[in-house]
Amino acid sequence: MTSRLGTQLGEWRATTAVAQSLADRIRMLLLDGRITVGERLPSERALAAELGRSRATIARAYELLEARGYVTRAHGSGTRAALPTQRIQRPAAADHGVIDFTIASVGSVPGLHAATVRALDRLAGLLGTPGYSLDGLPQLRERIAERYAARGLPTDPSQIVVTSGAMHALTVVLAAFGERGRTALVEQPSFPHAMDALRRTGHRLLPTPVAPAAHQTASAGEGPGGGGGWDASHLIDTLRAHRPALAYLIADFHNPTGATMPELERARLAAVARTTGTLLVVDETCAELDIDRGWTPRPFAAHGPAILIGSMSKIAWGGLRIGWIRASSAAQTARLLAARPSIDLGTAMLEQCIAIELLDDMDGLLARARERLAAGRAAVAAGLAAQLPEVAMPRVPGGLAAWVDLGGPWSTALSLAARDRGLLLPPGPRFAASGVLDRFTRIPISWEPEVTRDAMARLGDAWRAVHAGERPDTTRLAASAVV
Repeated sequence: MTSRLGTQLGEWRATTAVAQSLADRIRMLLLDGRITVGERLPSERALAAELGRSRATIARAYELLEARGYVTRAHGSGTRAALPTQRIQRPAAADHGVIDFTIASVGSVPGLHAATVRALDRLAGLLGTPGYSLDGLPQLRERIAERYAARGLPTDPSQIVVTSGAMHALTVVLAAFGERGRTALVEQPSFPHAMDALRRTGHRLLPTPVAPAAHQTASAGEGPGGGGGWDASHLIDTLRAHRPALAYLIADFHNPTGATMPELERARLAAVARTTGTLLVVDETCAELDIDRGWTPRPFAAHGPAILIGSMSKIAWGGLRIGWIRASSAAQTARLLAARPSIDLGTAMLEQCIAIELLDDMDGLLARARERLAAGRAAVAAGLAAQLPEVAMPRVPGGLAAWVDLGGPWSTALSLAARDRGLLLPPGPRFAASGVLDRFTRIPISWEPEVTRDAMARLGDAWRAVHAGERPDTTRLAASAVV
């Protein structure tokens, strides 16, 4: 029987220093949140049988972890994952020259300060009100609805619920529609925190594969440069066979692969979801981050009922915590608003006022983001060519990151080595529902070119160290989120 640890270990293999390699891998699983603090690990005998290794090797790996505080061992309670809290600290990006590539988000855009100043006048007009608004300011909901209409999806402001960012939006959706113990279809890879949120609300994840954008091919009805990033047959067959309660999808500039779902696939998926009773929750936080895709699909809900999630954070600034939910019906809106008070009582008024000002110049906002992302993409491509010439730059038509195929299962080891050099880089398995995808890593294209050049030099140094067989300095590892 396969244990959860065995599943998370995925493609792990080692021919030398096996115990140390296994200890490093388990440590990374813990630091990435794939193994939870306090979780009971398999016994030495059980894990040895599962991995085809000697019991002595497993015992030595557990001893190495225990010596550094990553597991606790007690008679009768077995081996449990732990954190050496006195030594594990997350360095800030500015500390000791650390570059945090776990963050893929466009920095604050020019004009944000001016918009904030203008927003103060709007806020002044609200100071006589209670300041609570479950659904959001009417003016902001109107502008969001107008943006959907401009993209080909007529929307009434009553369908919009303003939230404090996209993750908050997903939290509200799951509070309203989540069903503990039911299955939730997710793409593999996908956004890690969305999968964490689904697990936390008791959903069992059902993965369906998405190929990198570089593997996409155009076909009739998809538009120029359209894609086959999704395995359409697998996706539809999985829906029909398992009838999941909901499906969480990123149909535009998928995070992390960069793929975009073709129009025909969207229509077919929406139709099948209606027959299986599956609620489609589509994350559109990257939908308008187009660099040179060459075609623009309509929002997913133009093809059938779907709850859409959007955000200003990826367009304007990560510190601007404004997101929204677009419901497909009045009944969905009512359920969202009924569930929200158990989470919070509304989104910050000042930030809503700032968002109104920014949305009034959405075209200019997107043009600046496009310019920034194009420069970042070029810097990543140049860095790969100079530092990792064996690794090809994938096609990145938009979005926030490049999903890079390393050519072998080296992502976790590379992430460990990169940390030793002051570069925080999430390993590929962090984006999987199980411990696979260790041949991929996500590199953001959203950082300034000069920062990216420095980061790629560190990554190249780490790459050479991994292939030279260097062991990571595990005392300096830090847990980190992925944005």
